[in-house]
Order: sequence, then C-alpha cells, then structure tokens
Amino acid sequence: MNKARVEELVRELLLEIGEDPEREGLQGTPRRVAESYSFLTKGYSQNLDQLVNGAIFTQESDNMVILRDIELYSLCEHHMLPFLGRCNIGYIPKNGRILGVSKIARIIDMYARRLQVQERLTLQVANAIMHTIEPEGVGVIIEARHLCMMMRGVEKQNSMMTTSSVLGSFHNSTATRNEFLSLINRSHGGM
Repeated sequence: MNKARVEELVRELLLEIGEDPEREGLQGTPRRVAESYSFLTKGYSQNLDQLVNGAIFTQESDNMVILRDIELYSLCEHHMLPFLGRCNIGYIPKNGRILGVSKIARIIDMYARRLQVQERLTLQVANAIMHTIEPEGVGVIIEARHLCMMMRGVEKQNSMMTTSSVLGSFHNSTATRNEFLSLINRSHGGM
C-alpha cells in the first residue's frame, strides 16, 4: 500500500466534502487514515501458509474441536464501513492433525482484514481450515453487525447478519452439524 498516495487521496476527500485539511483537528488526519487503512487491509499482504507457519500438530482425536466467540472486524466492500461480530468454528480432526488455536484466530483476521462481504469471509475461513489440516469436516458461523446498514441507508440499529459454511462431514451429516450447533449455542457457564 502506498501510504503517501492514500494521504493525498484523503486530503482531496476532505476538500471535496467541504472540510479544511489544514484546520487543527484535521492536520494529521490524512496520515492517520493512511495508517489505519494499512492496518485494516493488511490481509491482502498475508499468505495462509506463512501465517500458519507449521503450527499443525498431531493429537490422536476424532472428537470435534470448537473455538467460539472469536471477535472479528472487517470493512464491507460496498461502502468501506466496518462490520464487526463473532466467529464460531468447529472441525473434526483427521489423521490426528490439529491446528494451533491462535492460528485459527489469525486465519479469521487475515481474511477479515480485506474489503469483504460476510458471506465470502465465512466461506474463505472454512476453506482455509479445510486446506490447512484436511479435517473430516469444518463448520463456520459468523454473526455480525454492519455499520453500512446501521448508520446509513435503512438505519436498522439492532440487525444482525448470520452466515454459515459447512464442509465435509459438517455438510454431509445432520448429526455432526447438530452437534456443532448445540456446542456453540451452550451458555458460557460461569467462564
């Protein structure tokens, strides 16, 4: 990302909307916005294999692994406004291959730190886990609030979008899918 060019563009944008980029509160805004977009879109410069960096381990298990309530923040590609929510992931290891737990969160961030639609983000996360550890199956559910819907347009403050992607045994087996849904919907039980 060319931060200097982004700064120029933000300065031009400020002028176009009728602001003075030289006024006290806005003097550093073009630089701050460029730095912000560099962070918010860093997923474009990341690679799945480098991100995982060999954090695939062997643990003989054919039981479902669940990681839930993983925070995510992204920008909608239609209005470049944030959407934020939580991701729940489950997978069933095959051949004892499990993924380091922090790598799951990093995979979500890698795809979320791009201009996105929630539907594609959900599928990308599921496909990345399938590609990385080749489990029997994987399920991904994302629930998010979209500021493009909340603060402009229809202005619906309490709307929540839910998307899911189920692959392998999570797609083929109703029992597996139901177990996944049951486990992610359990109360936190004092944790």
